[in-house]
Amino acid sequence: MKQEATLADKMGSKQTEYLFNRIKEIAKVGYAFGHQDATAYGMGWKNDGSMKRSDVHDVTGEYPAVYGFELGHIELGHSINLDTVNFELMQSLIQRAHRAKGIITLSWHPDNPVSKKSAWDTTPAVPEILKGGSLHEKYKEWLFNLANFMNGLKDDSGNDIPVVFRPFHEMNGNWFWWGNGHCSPEEYINLWRETFDILTKEYNVHNILYAYSPNTLEKTEDYLKYYPGDLYVDILGIDIYQHSNSEEFINALKKDISLLQKVASDKNKPYALSEAGLNEIPIANWWTKVLDPYIAKSGISWALFWRNAWPNHYYVPYIGQVSASDFILFKNLPHVLFLNDVKKIR
Repeated sequence: MKQEATLADKMGSKQTEYLFNRIKEIAKVGYAFGHQDATAYGMGWKNDGSMKRSDVHDVTGEYPAVYGFELGHIELGHSINLDTVNFELMQSLIQRAHRAKGIITLSWHPDNPVSKKSAWDTTPAVPEILKGGSLHEKYKEWLFNLANFMNGLKDDSGNDIPVVFRPFHEMNGNWFWWGNGHCSPEEYINLWRETFDILTKEYNVHNILYAYSPNTLEKTEDYLKYYPGDLYVDILGIDIYQHSNSEEFINALKKDISLLQKVASDKNKPYALSEAGLNEIPIANWWTKVLDPYIAKSGISWALFWRNAWPNHYYVPYIGQVSASDFILFKNLPHVLFLNDVKKIR
């Protein structure tokens, strides 16, 4: 008999444990639909703090079940993130989503601590921020800023708002400074473990579920190549985008989610399609014919689609977009869960 799954953070709040159990329950019903920055901005609009808009809601009349937000530049003490979302507004949007029984997942693209350029600058940096490295104290200051944001997430009663935190993702790719070729698997594992220990033991952050999410796999063994261990991870994820034809994307979904399913079963952890999408969604029936048949009944708890940033960079339809009608059909599938559906899951 498998051991009952418990939180990686043994001091995790009761609200965080409740979220963990909800996430497991969702997978028994279907999978939740998520969108990055869903209520922060969209095609031709930006939230100024007064509106409750979402491109998803514009098209379907429903809100996502999962809300993704980005913490990049919180480490620098900035007031806005790298996508120009004000952190105070983000906190308010997180509170609103939580109040509505939505689920919040947070990504983090920290600047390169050595070059002081973006997360996509691949100057080697991980050894410098590990314990004993020349920039370790600087990294602890970064985590202090992140911890202050996390510990400031409170509901109307002053209780923790629990979140899924997905740091240092897509590490098997080579486009981030923590990625393949820029640090060793051992250094990556140490970075994850030290980050976890500093947040939980030194900065008393106890409202986090930790999600590990490689990118599409070249080789199946790459999934666990950088894995920091069961004691440091709550949720398993994978990021799979369609970059070329649908056949390649479908094959990647089938292959990688099948592997994810097996690893998660072995480790008794919930799992998710932590990032996904097709830029500009030019295929009219992409949602119901290309995507859903290959993730339905896969056991994932959610699928998060990337942000609607510009006219040539968006991953969810807006009114009049070619896949909008199909997206409504997708929303109405009984196993695809939007906000009103997950509200019922306790």
